Amino acid sequence: MTADGPMTTEGPEKPLSVIRGMRGVVHAFYLDRTVLQQMREEEKKVRAVGDITVDNVGFSTALTRQHVIAIIKDPRFRPPPEPTVELCSSDNKIMGVEVFPFTAQKYLNRKDVVWLSDAFVMFPSVNGNGSEHFVMPCVSFPELNASNGCKDVVSCSPAPTCDLMMRKYYQYPDDPKLASVLVGFNEA
Repeated sequence: MTADGPMTTEGPEKPLSVIRGMRGVVHAFYLDRTVLQQMREEEKKVRAVGDITVDNVGFSTALTRQHVIAIIKDPRFRPPPEPTVELCSSDNKIMGVEVFPFTAQKYLNRKDVVWLSDAFVMFPSVNGNGSEHFVMPCVSFPELNASNGCKDVVSCSPAPTCDLMMRKYYQYPDDPKLASVLVGFNEA
């Protein structure tokens, strides 16, 4: 492993087979160091609306793993097991979080949340100081585990500009009906 990211551009076949067998996977492949470095540079530039910084912790963590698999998926792909976006204060208190249809019940009757959309709630009692930032945390990926030769597994969503960069690099069309997920892991 190097500071530049994964050591190899290829990886074990079993994890790739597991992912390719998942519902909603259109393409799955190992990313090479060239495109990962380009994506790393692009991720540093990402800003949200209002010029709020975005810290894609999941992406940065995935790059420390031996292998990174890209998944191009359609809407049939399962939802993530945890939120993929949080709004945090400068001292990393969670001020808002992504909500899924299967987690919405947890917030529906609460008086201490404000719904910004059907997919995001804010916690008004958590104060920021004007230097809030979005965090895209590491998300688990339970399908890859020790039984198929994987450890230290993390998944993440790349920024839209990185998704486009990756698709162009591998000559996949830019189809707005598809999205991507990256899965980083070490060999067990």
